[in-house]
Amino acid sequence: MAATGAMQRSAPTSEVSPYRWIILIGLITAAIMEVLDTTIVNVSLPQIAGNLGATSEEIGWVSTGYILSNVIVLPVTAWLSSRFGRRRYLAASITLFTAASVMCGLSGSLGALVFWRIMQGAGGAALLSTAQATIREIFPPEELSITQSIYVLGIIVAPTLGPTLGGWITDHYSWHWAFLINLPIGIVSFFMVTSFLEDSRYRMPTGKVDFLGLALLAIGLGSLQYMLEEGNSKNWFESSTIISCGLVTAITLPLFCWWQLSKRNEVPIMNLRVLRNPQLSAALILFVVLGFGLYGGIFIYPLFAQNVLHLTPTITGLALLPGGIATGVSALMTGRLMGLKGQPIPPKLIIVTGLLIFLLSLIWLSNLPPTSSAADAQAALLLRGFGLGMLFIPINLVAFSTLKGAEIAQGSSLINLARQLGGSFGIAVLATYLTTRVTVAQQAVAAHVDKGLPQVNYQYQMFQQYLMTKGYSPTLAAQASNEILLQRVRAQATALAFGNCFTLIALAVVVSAPAILLLRNPKPRPAVPVDAH
Repeated sequence: MAATGAMQRSAPTSEVSPYRWIILIGLITAAIMEVLDTTIVNVSLPQIAGNLGATSEEIGWVSTGYILSNVIVLPVTAWLSSRFGRRRYLAASITLFTAASVMCGLSGSLGALVFWRIMQGAGGAALLSTAQATIREIFPPEELSITQSIYVLGIIVAPTLGPTLGGWITDHYSWHWAFLINLPIGIVSFFMVTSFLEDSRYRMPTGKVDFLGLALLAIGLGSLQYMLEEGNSKNWFESSTIISCGLVTAITLPLFCWWQLSKRNEVPIMNLRVLRNPQLSAALILFVVLGFGLYGGIFIYPLFAQNVLHLTPTITGLALLPGGIATGVSALMTGRLMGLKGQPIPPKLIIVTGLLIFLLSLIWLSNLPPTSSAADAQAALLLRGFGLGMLFIPINLVAFSTLKGAEIAQGSSLINLARQLGGSFGIAVLATYLTTRVTVAQQAVAAHVDKGLPQVNYQYQMFQQYLMTKGYSPTLAAQASNEILLQRVRAQATALAFGNCFTLIALAVVVSAPAILLLRNPKPRPAVPVDAH
């Protein structure tokens, strides 16, 4: 820890690079490549399962393996970057991710595919956290708002475009190209990073390695992520495996935190003391909820569109596009506003406005009836996208405003971990909640479908008479009318269940809102000519 402190005091907090815009392109392409890969493959899973002869449970490891390794490596990216050098670590990560992508595309068995997906996830961790920290170090303060908006534009829009792009690739080519598409992108990113990026001044001297900390972190986060990924399919704590993972998580993660803060640990791999910073801690809470809403929404909406609105997979993917575009426009507008001289609109005000818009979109989605059209859903998704675009940049700005030196890289790794865990937690909770609410809603709706009720009896008689005019016998018409009523019960119950899921996301947003009170608007910086740096 002493070495880290000396490292922070000995170096300035700005390393403005004359090639920063070229480096930015390389970093953003790498980040988009990583985020896109978390969703693009999901659409191709049925075809992959059929091609490789895997069951639905086995094929799930194509996604689970990637996220497991990604979450384990994310918290230590700051340590890896400072130990091996930013340029070397980023180049190695891009190489590993790209090479693993190619091997995934060439895999002929499920075991090989899962192995290379694990390697891909490990390489992808740095493409987000280290890239974000690098952007904050190589750009002058007055350019950070617009560069952060461009970066956020990529990492928010990419998950939205993933299902659409994945479906198009799978339909027109094959699932192999969902991985092989990363090769040219990875080559471009590698060239830009290695040709123009210099190492950070925040280097850690080589020597002892905190192997105990690494082991505790890997076991703890690995168990937690596995529990979140597989809990729903294994009926949660009815499974001995899930119970074991829960116990391991409850033991190893507190031990890890204690060991990182212990004076006996001379070379901690994570500087957890940055969590004393209320700005960063509050931002982490908000990022967990944003991850919950972003990835949870991407998970739940396609199911809602296809099961309630009866849209085709292609139309479902296309319905997400306007929301992604709205996010991009909103992010760029927000970055531009925050980059104005004197910062006329406080970041906290933008955060509150964005949360309110996001909340309104969730309420809208939760009240969509089964008779809604694709246009109705798109309007709600447009509002959702616009609200999300207003959140990531100001929260990032406030979170990093009081971090200095090597704390920036540590803060970046924690922010990306918070968003990833929030997304995993959101998907796990929503999947379980949806299953439960469908059953409860069917029972509740069925209780009101009583032919003794005038309105129900009227609909029953109307269906029966209509079917009899089409040639049905009275007996068959009665049976068919009963089936139609049951179908309507199921449709209404399913719509209510999905509505409850969107309401749950909205409640998570409301519960997290007090964290905004801990945020402080950073002091506005006057515009400074770039040449002065």
